[in-house]
Amino acid sequence: MHDPSEPQGAAVLLVNPAGQYLLHLRDANKPHICDPGTWSIPGGGRESGETAFEAAERELSEETGLAVRGLIPFTVVESVGPDGHTKGRIQVYLGAWDGDADALPVTEGIMYRWFDTATIAYLTMCPWAQRVIDLHRAERPLPPPRTDTAAAPVNRTRPHIVGVHLYLERDGQVLLGLRHPDSSFAGSIHHFLAGHCEQEPATGAVVREAWEEAGLRIRPEDLELVHVVHTPDRSGGLPRVQLVFRARAWDGEAVVREPDQCAGWAWWPLDALPEPIVPYTRAAIEGIRAGRVFTELGWT
Repeated sequence: MHDPSEPQGAAVLLVNPAGQYLLHLRDANKPHICDPGTWSIPGGGRESGETAFEAAERELSEETGLAVRGLIPFTVVESVGPDGHTKGRIQVYLGAWDGDADALPVTEGIMYRWFDTATIAYLTMCPWAQRVIDLHRAERPLPPPRTDTAAAPVNRTRPHIVGVHLYLERDGQVLLGLRHPDSSFAGSIHHFLAGHCEQEPATGAVVREAWEEAGLRIRPEDLELVHVVHTPDRSGGLPRVQLVFRARAWDGEAVVREPDQCAGWAWWPLDALPEPIVPYTRAAIEGIRAGRVFTELGWT
C-alpha cells in the first residue's frame, strides 16, 4: 500500500565507471515544473499503490528508456514543490550505467548529459540533486556494473529534437523576436517564435508556444507547414528537425509574455531582415519566399 509516512518522490542517480553523473536539464518556462531550468536526475512522484522503488524504476523507464538492474537505496532528501513552498521527501536510488546519453529519448525536459564533478560546479543545479551528488562524492558507494543490466533497447541511431516555429507574415513583413541577452539560446539575436515539440502534435505545439510566448491565439486548422530545416547541433547535442508553420489567421498582437527569453517582438520587411538573425531562421524565410519546402543547413 501507499504509505504516506514514506517519501512520496523517487529518483535515480546513475554513475558511470569514469565517475560521471547522468544529469537531466529540466524545462525552464512551463507551469508546474519543480526546479525549472536546472540540471537534476531522473525521478518523479509515486503513483497510487507504488513503492518508492517501483516509482524509481518506472520514472527511469519513462524519462530515459532505461531499465537498470541492481538499483540500491542511497539516501532521502527534502525537496520543494513547484509552488516554492510545499515540502516533500525523495527516496534516491543509486545505479551504474555506461551508455550514450545523447542516444536516450528525451520525453521530458531538454537533454541528458554526463558530467564530472568539476564541470557540475559550473552548472545551475537542482538543490536537492546537488546534495545527492555531494553525498555520493563523499561516500562513493558505486555498485559494480551488472552483466545482466538491461536498457529498454536504446536506438543507437541518433534521435532528433523536433522544433516548431511560427511564420507570421503581414503586409510584406514577418514577425520576429529579439532574444533576451541571457537566453540559453541565441541571446541578443532575432528569431522566430519557437519552441520544442513535446508529447503533442506539432500544430498543437505551435498553438501552445504562440500563446505562452506572445499571447497570440491560433487554431490548429489555420496552420500550414511551409518549410523544414534539418540542422546538426554545433554544441554537441542532438540534431534538429525545425518545422516552420505559417498561420493563415490569428487573433491578437504579439506581446512579451516570457521576458527572460524575449526582449521584444517586431515586424520586419522580408527584404530587409534584421541583424543578427539565427542562420536557420534566415534560411527558412528565404526558402519560403523562393517556394522551397526543405533546407539542409550546417552539415558540411
